Amino acid sequence: MIKSAEELALMAESGRLLASVFGLIDQMPLIGMNTLEVNDRVERFIREDLKSRPASLGQYGFEYVLNSSVNDVICHGVPSAKDILREGDIVNFDITLEKNGYIADSSKTYMIGTVATPARRLVRTTYEAMWKGIRAVRPGATLGDVGHAIERHAKQAGYTIVRDYCGHGIGREMHEEPSVLHFGKPGTGLRLRPGMTFTIEPMVNEGKRSSYTEEDGWTVRTEDGKLSAQFEHTVAVTETGVDVLTLRPEEAHLVREAARRMG
Repeated sequence: MIKSAEELALMAESGRLLASVFGLIDQMPLIGMNTLEVNDRVERFIREDLKSRPASLGQYGFEYVLNSSVNDVICHGVPSAKDILREGDIVNFDITLEKNGYIADSSKTYMIGTVATPARRLVRTTYEAMWKGIRAVRPGATLGDVGHAIERHAKQAGYTIVRDYCGHGIGREMHEEPSVLHFGKPGTGLRLRPGMTFTIEPMVNEGKRSSYTEEDGWTVRTEDGKLSAQFEHTVAVTETGVDVLTLRPEEAHLVREAARRMG
């Protein structure tokens, strides 16, 4: 569970490479593309440009390098040539990458073209909720502190947190201990120590938190058909706070703001 300085450096390299994958997607003309096209471009980039392994491919029998969760899909959406991204959609791409034996895991919800105000608000609130959780990470804090910060922000905006799926420890394996719930009570749960690495990946629903899984065994949808959004980062607990291992360049200012608050 506790990673050495050498292991953390390797995980940071995997995280940096994974962040660049989202930079690639940022440049894609997503309107009119199907999710299988995105999957295939990402696979080529990870293998050929980054000389890395797409860690989701083959994990638990999954046949693709990413999950593509559109609109009311909460998580684990399966890429398909029939799944065409259209104006007004929201889509979460969840991607893992392994380099030198260590795995990074991150996801981002994209808004396709002009998106209605309620959907934009849901996406924005979900992103903020993830960062509320990240900013709660520090030595001596608990996982309950992290989950509480996330859920409080989502609930204040009128949304629900999905409870059936959670974040997880990560390192040489994609899923390690501990489980990281996105709800909880302050001061409860595992106490955080430097060297711990895990994901924070809240799934926030526009309506009720209940879900169902389609017959493909993967795709998880909201039971009421309302929208769901998700964001995810891999983080490490440091001696003084938190290091976001999958941080994207455009997010650097968020880390500086958090550091100033802690200072």
